[in-house]
Amino acid sequence: MDPEQKKLLEKDDSGLLTYEYIANNIESENLGEEIDFLIDNIIRVDRTGQFVVSTARYLNAIDKQVYSSQIDRLIKAEITVDRDRAYLASLAASIWGDDYKQRATELSLSDDNFRRIYKRLYPVGI
Repeated sequence: MDPEQKKLLEKDDSGLLTYEYIANNIESENLGEEIDFLIDNIIRVDRTGQFVVSTARYLNAIDKQVYSSQIDRLIKAEITVDRDRAYLASLAASIWGDDYKQRATELSLSDDNFRRIYKRLYPVGI
């Protein structure tokens, strides 16, 4: 990423530019060097969680093993940002599969992010 592109992305006010940069450069050899900056940037600017979720879903679909730490950071950020639960259900289905509700007990035991999202989506005793 050249300095001008980096300056442009630092001025991103919604996360859309950063998401587009990731999507358009996913096969770039340099993305591995840039990905942490890009993830930090999208987390910093996305106030609704829309592009945080889109990025997590996209990276999970591309290669969930290679991008596992970035996906984890995005999910943690989304849990904090998405107080209205606008995107959490689609994130859960994308990351853990459409049958995540049926596997909730198993997934809750093995994945803290899943447990936190499920608890937010389906609060008990309220």
